[in-house]
Amino acid sequence: LQNMKMVPVPEKAYGTFFEGDCYIILHTKRTSRGSAVDLHYWIGKDSSQDEQGAAALYVTQLDNALRGNPVQHREVQGHESETFQSYFRNGIIYKKGGVASGFKHVETNMYNIKRLLHVKGKKHVSATEVALSWDSFNKGDVFLLDLGKVLIQWNGPNCSIAEKSRGLALARSIRDSERGGRAQIGIIDNEKDSPDLMQIMKMVLGERRGELRDAIPDTKADELQKANVRLYHVYEKDNDLVVQEIATRPLTQDLLQHEDCYILDQGGFKIYVWRGKASSLEEKKAAFSRAVGFIQAKGYPSSTNIEVINDGAESAMFKQLFQRWTEKDETQGLGKVYTTGKIAKVEQVKFDTTQLHARPELAAEQRMVDDASGEIEVWRIEDLQMQPVNPKTYGQFYGGDCYLVLYTYLRSGRPHYVLYMWQGRHASVDEITACALNAIELDKKHGDEAVQVRVTMGKEPTHFLAIFKGKLVIYEGGTSRAQKSIPEPAIRLFQVRGTDEINTKATEVPARASSLNSNVCYLWCGKGCSGDEREMAKMVADIVSKRDKHTILEGQEPAEFWEALGGKAPYASEKRFQEQVTHYQPRLFECSNQTGRFIMTEVVGFCQEDLDEDDVMLLDTWEEIFLWVGKASNTYERNEAIASAKEYLKTHPAGRDLATPIILVKQGYEPLNFTGWFNAWDPYKW
Repeated sequence: LQNMKMVPVPEKAYGTFFEGDCYIILHTKRTSRGSAVDLHYWIGKDSSQDEQGAAALYVTQLDNALRGNPVQHREVQGHESETFQSYFRNGIIYKKGGVASGFKHVETNMYNIKRLLHVKGKKHVSATEVALSWDSFNKGDVFLLDLGKVLIQWNGPNCSIAEKSRGLALARSIRDSERGGRAQIGIIDNEKDSPDLMQIMKMVLGERRGELRDAIPDTKADELQKANVRLYHVYEKDNDLVVQEIATRPLTQDLLQHEDCYILDQGGFKIYVWRGKASSLEEKKAAFSRAVGFIQAKGYPSSTNIEVINDGAESAMFKQLFQRWTEKDETQGLGKVYTTGKIAKVEQVKFDTTQLHARPELAAEQRMVDDASGEIEVWRIEDLQMQPVNPKTYGQFYGGDCYLVLYTYLRSGRPHYVLYMWQGRHASVDEITACALNAIELDKKHGDEAVQVRVTMGKEPTHFLAIFKGKLVIYEGGTSRAQKSIPEPAIRLFQVRGTDEINTKATEVPARASSLNSNVCYLWCGKGCSGDEREMAKMVADIVSKRDKHTILEGQEPAEFWEALGGKAPYASEKRFQEQVTHYQPRLFECSNQTGRFIMTEVVGFCQEDLDEDDVMLLDTWEEIFLWVGKASNTYERNEAIASAKEYLKTHPAGRDLATPIILVKQGYEPLNFTGWFNAWDPYKW
């Protein structure tokens, strides 16, 4: 803003902000559902109250001009949201002064410059102009001494590879955008190895006296703080504004009524304002001011992020704070939606596994590593050791046991491995622990190349079902060991779900009439099940029992059928409709708990370049959690990776299912169902 008016910023200056000014940023991105529009107003730490008020007013006017489609954000210098930082991949530069001080944005080929920039951050880089003195330096950060024709990058002795790399990217950006590519860049990684560059620094800064200080760690909200979500109803009563708490975690979508406005407080880390479609114009206009007032009333820092969201245009981050969020006309799995009136009809689409390698995004969406044609080996954990399972019984799992399943497949002519750790619902803690320890040993025997997948009974991923070719049978309890302490029941009831060899499994349910479901086959065929489901049920039935079987249709049950189930009783007989499930956007995080606090930094708009080899990264696709382990990541974070994923699920604001599959992926051995979430994955990068 210049003289309280909006003035365009030259494109070359994008990412550079004067501390005495306010800025408005409009970002538009094409999505599968149209376009996503974000509108940010940025507040410099030295900007005036008048400028801040003018920026908020312009944002409201722009929002009206764009028919309420944008998600609005309030950003404060040094505390920008991850979404905002993602727009400036080379980093953000803060400059002293502002338009009122006579400063101007980038003037290319200006060499009469002498400044020191303090560069912070690994994933999101910011550079702040600091005093030209050795007192500004510390051991853990990168500093850029900008002398116009020469840029000297000084790396602290405790800097990581990623921080040095991001610092260099910023130096190159300054050289190319501000100096027309005509400045030289020098790097000091070890002062003793760069005497000439150190001499230049001493000429500018003088001799250094005393030891360098340690870096000050970033103050970030931990996941426990972010999990503390509270929803407030905001309304007017007798000309007074009322803010009333109505719910805490886990939140559900039906709490949001279209006629009202709401404030969602994410543990003081971020404040969301949701504006209902039918809420009054006055309420919508007052959204920002109410959020600021809420922050003041709560005693939160003035730098707290604010996001204003319109009904029907919610951001991915907002949706994931709710236990369940459904979209209009959205379905789960393979299917096309056709809307006629109020009921969506779904045309089923056959899944072609031959497309997986040509379309890795399909592999990711369908959670398939390959076409499931590889080799499998199965071990049961017995006396805390691995005991081979008879291949004739592959696919039969008992709830009292734990199993290791090694799947081997060829890719580009060399073997790749997926190691599943299946945990029975009734297995002991010792057996579950032994299963994990034996998995580590088995992985070592295969060169530490296996993708490790934790599978909880009842939460088997699609690829796990597919490798058993429709013959997966899960017994509720008991064991497959030779010496069984508990006799098998005389009557067992199995529910069969699936239409082909890729998605079928049979699960034991209590042998009583109330377990029946009209939409499911038990060789008792419900009226709502399909022909494909009946055929798969017949195949599974031969595994469970070799005796002759009679197919019983719903409504034609003989008396002895009900007697075997303890008498006829009510059961689920309603017609099954296609379940509405949100298509959640995948999210990538850098995770760390070295300080004793579990900290996650989100990478918005991620790509393969964001996977740094000294990191452990978490990719959340909602139905699965991937942990990517870089080759140079430290031992502590590697060992704590699974614990970090469990902590992430446990502290997620939406109250996530703790049995969600966790998949451990090592750098250089990424499967298709992981790489498919990234655009333009380069398999030869590592």
